[in-house]
Amino acid sequence: METKDASISRRSLLRGAALAAVMVPLGVSLASCAAPGGGSGGGTGGGTKSADNPFGVAANSKVDAVIFDGGYGVDYVENSGKIMSANKKLDGVSVKVSSSTKIAQELQPRFVGGNPPDLIDNSGANSIGWNTILDQLETLDEVLDSNNLEGTKISDTLYGGVKDPGTFDGKFKALNYVMTVYGLWYSSSLFEANGFTVPKSWEDLPALGEAAKAKGKFLFLWGKEAATYYQTLVIDSAVIQSGDDVRLPLENLDPKAWSHPTLQSILKILYDLIQAGYMKPGGAGTQFTQAQSQWSLDQAALLYPSGSWIENEMKKQTAPDFKMMGIPELPLDGKQTTPAGFMRAEAGEPFIVPTKAKNPAGGKELLRTMLSKESATWFAKNKLAPTIVKGTVPADGFGSTALQSQSKMLDAAGDNVFTIKSTNLYGMNSDQLPIWNTFLAGGMTVDEITKQLQALVDKVKNDSSVTKIEIK
Repeated sequence: METKDASISRRSLLRGAALAAVMVPLGVSLASCAAPGGGSGGGTGGGTKSADNPFGVAANSKVDAVIFDGGYGVDYVENSGKIMSANKKLDGVSVKVSSSTKIAQELQPRFVGGNPPDLIDNSGANSIGWNTILDQLETLDEVLDSNNLEGTKISDTLYGGVKDPGTFDGKFKALNYVMTVYGLWYSSSLFEANGFTVPKSWEDLPALGEAAKAKGKFLFLWGKEAATYYQTLVIDSAVIQSGDDVRLPLENLDPKAWSHPTLQSILKILYDLIQAGYMKPGGAGTQFTQAQSQWSLDQAALLYPSGSWIENEMKKQTAPDFKMMGIPELPLDGKQTTPAGFMRAEAGEPFIVPTKAKNPAGGKELLRTMLSKESATWFAKNKLAPTIVKGTVPADGFGSTALQSQSKMLDAAGDNVFTIKSTNLYGMNSDQLPIWNTFLAGGMTVDEITKQLQALVDKVKNDSSVTKIEIK
């Protein structure tokens, strides 16, 4: 879908990045065209390395950062740049932050010319394909191994699993800065006013659907471009229930992946909820933000499955005193095999440091500054979204109940988080959308949707032109 919302940009990015990471380029890569640049790589910047200058940024050097201007803007990097420029221990270093909405178009020529920026937020629908630049990027392990501005080792301050999205062939090349939590979102004030009980498993949903119906409301709704949000909900819920027994067959394109008993049980409950009239009809003909407005503004439905971008996405179309809250996607029942708090959460907004930049050490130092508690707290407060840095959101969530619940979910999960890569990795979403629109509209049985979704998996599996990778 075409939109400038930050959430869609992140989703488009994840799809494009994942595809590019595994597809063999058809033409000559940028790496083979690049001329030698001014950077020496390896984090060496010409200065003396020390505890306060771990990458050796040269005195009076300049840092050139180009940041994707999406829903988060660029001011959070500008804020970190000001902190870095004011750091007297760096001796006159200055930071220039430029914005871009077309990262690939504007920066690919700079890669080819051997003069890329020192730090790039390779985000948005027009991000640079990873396969064209991976061998021109610094590994970023030393950033996480360094101490933050407060004197604590950065890797000890981060949420679990944050390296995974930016690791390619075992090399950590992109630092994803913003945490995305996947869950079910609801109005706590609506629940309190009507005596609704927050569900703990899929087995609780039929009763909640009936209670919603009694109040003239629906349990769920959807919009046509976001029908696969329910696929995400079904898959993630099944993984929460049964762990890798569900996840790995899906990720690795197993011919019986969609036949797993846990997936089938959840699909059956969802089918029954739709047939009972608990899903608001008409979603296949409704634009997705309009449908979401029916939830957040009109309060026509109780629950909505989404990533944590939902608050920012709908901030201008949310009822007063809505008190948005989130819970992790639901297990099938009370017998899940995974740890308590297990949930899907992943980092987004990937920052990269080109080796051939004039000041790669400066790019890494700017990342180190962004990962300070001061910078990460500024982001959370001003963007109402958590970064990968833990402990930056106060108990009151800066007044955001949704942000409060995100922090609670992440804290409860700890390192027990997962992600699903295969759908975006192989670009299946566009083919899955019409299937899910039909199913949610009540026009398809569980057997029919299983066959059609599995057929798409098999199509990718048997396509010799698509490079497959094993996901663990």
